[in-house]
Amino acid sequence: MASHHYEHHHHHQEEETTSSSNNSLQMRQLLIRCAHFISQSDFLSAHRLLSILSSNSSPYGDATERLLHYFTTSLSHRIPSSNSSSVLPLPSLSSIDDEQQKLTQSCYLSLNQITPFIRFTHLTANQAILEAIVEGGIHVVDFDIMHGVQWPPLMQALAERFPSPMLRISAIGRDLNFLHKTGDRLSKFAHSLGLRFQFHPLLLLNDHDHHRLIPAALTLFPDEALAFNCVLYLHKLVKEDLRVLLHKIKALNPKVVTIAEKEANFNHPLFMQRFLEALNHYSLIFDSLEATLPPNSRERLAVEQVWFGREIDDVVSREGNKRKQRYERYESWETMLKSLGFSNIPLSPFALSQAKLLLRLHYPSEGYHLQILHDSLFLGWQNRPLFSVSSWH
Repeated sequence: MASHHYEHHHHHQEEETTSSSNNSLQMRQLLIRCAHFISQSDFLSAHRLLSILSSNSSPYGDATERLLHYFTTSLSHRIPSSNSSSVLPLPSLSSIDDEQQKLTQSCYLSLNQITPFIRFTHLTANQAILEAIVEGGIHVVDFDIMHGVQWPPLMQALAERFPSPMLRISAIGRDLNFLHKTGDRLSKFAHSLGLRFQFHPLLLLNDHDHHRLIPAALTLFPDEALAFNCVLYLHKLVKEDLRVLLHKIKALNPKVVTIAEKEANFNHPLFMQRFLEALNHYSLIFDSLEATLPPNSRERLAVEQVWFGREIDDVVSREGNKRKQRYERYESWETMLKSLGFSNIPLSPFALSQAKLLLRLHYPSEGYHLQILHDSLFLGWQNRPLFSVSSWH
């Protein structure tokens, strides 16, 4: 009798699972239809679908409901009508006040903790930088240093590997005060290791300002290698600025240029293509968060709202130069870099084993996987690539 009860219960559970996955597939199809209506400027039909989607989505539900919530909200921002959505628009990634800035910064640290994405890019870029150093002196120009969390592991490696190493970091950022705080933290850490260290803050006034910051010549100490670190940064620049910047970097003849980007094409001129790319990419991200964190994780909720929610809104609701998320796939970067005279430096097997160790120790899940392709390292979820790191000179 008990086993019959169990089988009945088990069968009932299976039915529930099937019906919920059917429902999420239906909702996903509705979402795509809604985006299609918006791309055709059929806002009335889109509005009808948005109200169905809104009532089936929530920032607190399962992965599908949460994903639906952010995409539905972002689509509603494309409808030219004040009452199209009860949800307040998310502030754009560029026009954020101090409070928002603080929230974003703390979310960045949570993102760094609960997902392997940032740590993977930092660890792999650091390994490429270390392998380019011969004498123990290095000058890193870091685009968008944020909290500087990438650099303590490199400092430790330098202190262990070389007799009297020297590290200089020219750090580019938008907030001078924040840059100074980051510099102070890194200086203290360097001091604790007995590492010679210099920190040069470089204030970026706007997205077109790199030409002023990157000089025609950088003064290097004897035996000092020059490295440019571009982790999750280059996609923010429009094509013309990007080519000019890379051309300038190439002229300085650095030992290594490390580049990390998302494996997604959010830069397609057609809205529907971008929408589908974003839906596929963030479905994988939300699945990975669902699989690796407890259902009521406060950090996950904050990271999805502040970080991924804003990214989705940027890709889906903004057009032209207003859009900051201009990610492209590795092949596009490769083509551009090679056309400017860069050549790929193969990442070492050690970079791969280090990344494997990172996943095993901190993010033990069957879903994550690593792959070396085109001499570069890719991190993916369920055999679909999410991020790539490559190194060039």
